[in-house]
Amino acid sequence: MVERGDTAIRVGSGDVPVLGTPRLLSFAEGATVKAVHQHLEPGQTSVGTRVLIEHRLPSPVGMHVWIAAELTEVDGRRLVFSVSAVDKTGAQVATGTIERVVVDRERFLARL
Repeated sequence: MVERGDTAIRVGSGDVPVLGTPRLLSFAEGATVKAVHQHLEPGQTSVGTRVLIEHRLPSPVGMHVWIAAELTEVDGRRLVFSVSAVDKTGAQVATGTIERVVVDRERFLARL
């Protein structure tokens, strides 16, 4: 459900009280993380590397929005997801593609 903290006003991406695109992206990335998490080996994680989101319709505070992520391509460690967001009326709120790469968590953090 879209909360006041999810609005464009609150996340700094606009001045209207609707689901902000950065928050929509966060929800979509979260869906990709959940989709792949159980398939990773111990010590592995995935990190986002590329995003293309088309935010098509506004969603006001109180609107329920469902986010789906489908793994559509695996190229070595690179994972490509198709993501979509649909509101409770069935309207397509957003579509897009998110790419993640599987990495060794310790090696990744050691590079910081």
